[in-house]
Amino acid sequence: MAVLHATPRRYLKPQKESVLAHFFVRFLALTAAFMVWGLSVVASDSISTTVQALAGNSERAVTSLGFNLLLAAVPLVVSVLWMALIVRCAWFLRRLRGWRQNPQDSRLPKRFLRHSPQLRRVVVGLAHPGLLLVAGLGTSVLALFLGAMELTLNLIA
Repeated sequence: MAVLHATPRRYLKPQKESVLAHFFVRFLALTAAFMVWGLSVVASDSISTTVQALAGNSERAVTSLGFNLLLAAVPLVVSVLWMALIVRCAWFLRRLRGWRQNPQDSRLPKRFLRHSPQLRRVVVGLAHPGLLLVAGLGTSVLALFLGAMELTLNLIA
């Protein structure tokens, strides 16, 4: 994270990206966003109908069950967004320093830890995109499973 924090955004200009590729990627992202939005509308209607059927005519019970479902979904959503951030950071690290263990020709700013070359070598060596992916995604998946187990145990009890 220190390497990403010290690197200005201008160091990561797109390489050999055509205008068509740029717009097509944006088109695909917007299409995927629309599909996810449509799925969420259908899913929320289904959940609403199920909550109404479970709670009966009690408005208080419907609201309580709805908030419980929302609170149960928050850790899942935050974990998925965190995993997306980890993948994005690893992708930028790959562009900055590459996959090699000891990158000689990294695209890091020259002023990053200029006064301590040994520390710079250690920090850049540890800022490996694969290490970030394994550690970041591994702990996130573990947290998701532990959270799912706790939620299941709470619902069963």
